[in-house]
Amino acid sequence: MSAGRGITHLQWAKRTIEGPGILATCVKGEEKGTVGELYDLFESLAADMWLIEGHDSSANDRYRGSDAEENEHDLEMQITKEVAALKRPKVEKRTSACMSSISSTYPDCLDPVIFMSCKPPVDSVKLVMKHVENVQETGVMRTKYTHRLTPVSGTCVANLPELHSLCRRTVIAYCAQENTEGWVELRVRNHNTLTRMKIIQEVAKCMPSNYTVDLDDPDVFILVEVFKSTFGMNIVKDYYRFRKFNVMELANAHNEPERIEKGAGRVQDKKQDDNDNGTA
Repeated sequence: MSAGRGITHLQWAKRTIEGPGILATCVKGEEKGTVGELYDLFESLAADMWLIEGHDSSANDRYRGSDAEENEHDLEMQITKEVAALKRPKVEKRTSACMSSISSTYPDCLDPVIFMSCKPPVDSVKLVMKHVENVQETGVMRTKYTHRLTPVSGTCVANLPELHSLCRRTVIAYCAQENTEGWVELRVRNHNTLTRMKIIQEVAKCMPSNYTVDLDDPDVFILVEVFKSTFGMNIVKDYYRFRKFNVMELANAHNEPERIEKGAGRVQDKKQDDNDNGTA
């Protein structure tokens, strides 16, 4: 990584977005920190949701606990166990960072983007839903720089034939079984080849006959992300209920009532400042 004045340039081993994965927006200038915290978050969630064959985390805990109970002076046993630990196969990370939107090409980009690819059996939608549910329930984000998380089940080059193919692959598994009312949620970044209206119209052409548009209370949201020369797409539920998967907004919504109940707020803060200054 090389740093320029005012702009961070991140060089990833992989420069293209390849789904499935998760697009994450973050605080500008904190892309490196975002990648680190997302690695920790996603690996922790994935470890609980998708157990690795032959890997038992509880067994590891018991192993560590037994070590503490043994005689500290039993050097031979300690060396034997350390050697055995080194021989155990390493657990491969199930997410990897692909790229960031902040570069010298787009110095005015206000919303840096990190793409974390997901390896099987990790499901990007289930992973994000699990996290936003936790944040909404507890108010704890477990991240410092991350704003919004958008799962994508697949990606393609940003042209119409590829878009049609991706759309049909994504939609057919979700909408083919029953009548579905939905809404296209489109977000475009650093792309000016196709207009927003054109993209929405092309996505609509790919929808099955049992799909209808519902602006008021849709069953599903068809998320379409356009970033530079890449399309990403997925279908989710409860997108608005979880504040468009913005974890900062979810945490604030949970914690703000507690702050108000404790008497905090602008009025209370002003009174406290007046008291501290000795004014009535």
